[in-house]
Amino acid sequence: MFANQSDLDESTLRDSEKGRRVPTTGNLAAIRRALEEAGVEFIPENGGGPGVRLRKGIGLGGGPSFTGRW
Repeated sequence: MFANQSDLDESTLRDSEKGRRVPTTGNLAAIRRALEEAGVEFIPENGGGPGVRLRKGIGLGGGPSFTGRW
């Protein structure tokens, strides 16, 4: 489950997703770290705006991937 991978409580994630609480800087860092460990790359703004993508070799059968619910 993503809560385990980010070391955050499930209710913290759920409340943040529903807008019930504003995530702290530390919580956002934990979420980013968990996503990066799962193969997500954060792309800086380069004329087309910031974004995300999967690292090469990540995804369907290509290596580690996130397993669980968001």
